[in-house]
Amino acid sequence: MQTVHASRSLCSTVGLAACAALLSAPGLVAAADEPFLPRVINSSTIPANGDVNPYGVAFVPHGFPGGGAIAAGDVLVSNFNNSDNIQGTGTTIVQLNPRGSLAPPGNAVAFFTSRLPGLSTALGVLKQGFVLVGSVPTTDGTFATIGRGALQVINRQGVVIQSWEDSRYLDGPWDLAIDDRGSEAHVFVSNVLNGTVSRLDISVTSDGVTLQKKTTIATGYTHVPNAAAVVLGPTGLAFDAATDTLYVASTADNAIYAIGNAEQRSSAAVKGALIFSDRHLRGPLALRFAPNGDLLTANGDAVNADVLHPSEIVEFTRGGTFVREYNVDSSQGGAFGIDAVWDGEDGFNFAVVDDVTNTLSVEHLPER
Repeated sequence: MQTVHASRSLCSTVGLAACAALLSAPGLVAAADEPFLPRVINSSTIPANGDVNPYGVAFVPHGFPGGGAIAAGDVLVSNFNNSDNIQGTGTTIVQLNPRGSLAPPGNAVAFFTSRLPGLSTALGVLKQGFVLVGSVPTTDGTFATIGRGALQVINRQGVVIQSWEDSRYLDGPWDLAIDDRGSEAHVFVSNVLNGTVSRLDISVTSDGVTLQKKTTIATGYTHVPNAAAVVLGPTGLAFDAATDTLYVASTADNAIYAIGNAEQRSSAAVKGALIFSDRHLRGPLALRFAPNGDLLTANGDAVNADVLHPSEIVEFTRGGTFVREYNVDSSQGGAFGIDAVWDGEDGFNFAVVDDVTNTLSVEHLPER
């Protein structure tokens, strides 16, 4: 804007002909044409059945097969509560096409409706055309009725093709991260009911997914009932393939840990190496890498809550240095699921939900 104002002032001095020549200079044209407003889409996550409390968020990646109900660049959101706002009873995954129309409340498009309630933050998409989602159910919204849950495999038409249950390796699947290699993948799952992290080794074809092996790769995370959040335990996971390191956001421990040799190890680490734990954390939930290589986590405000810093997304380096924070809501408990990609469709590379307003924000943020 300063460049444009200076050019207008100069026009009044040098005359129209000279002004036209000056404004044709590449730097001035770029400054004048560059938009001021950011690319942001805000849309409701409430579908027709009234489900609320959005938890998991996942972009549909490049290369996702066509011909389905979802497409590359879409954003999926899993709902944890039903229309009565009872925790652990939500059954829908809604979808948003950031290039299409936004959804008013009650009009979010339901990609999938589950027979298993309590869809959690464990939401991810395989490039071969499948969606994974965890469930941690209750019947009355309290820890007293909580169930172990399952991890479901859904095809691109929104139909369940498999449901994996295991009291040891899938004990309350609360979040996940995927190292997707096309024909095979490693799926890391945090288990909120036993305080562990599992690795599921799978093979993938266009016809389906086969679970080959299950391994517990980390134990020892604090896991406790919580009146507000039902349960606290290990949540967000982010995998760095270059170093074979899995980062874990442990909500009740109020800390971020790193597990080395995550794809190779056959024995469990005890929590892993402490990476980040300071006053900026307030019960970290979802965890993702930003396009610039830093880590992002969502503060759920269940631990170390601060009314002056509610519902924050926190950025920090892999070495544990705090970078920046911002809040998605002015009240506490609004931040939960986030996702970020290196090269999103049409530039959209960051998505975050607000549990208070039941909305999804999809944005383009600079890589710096």
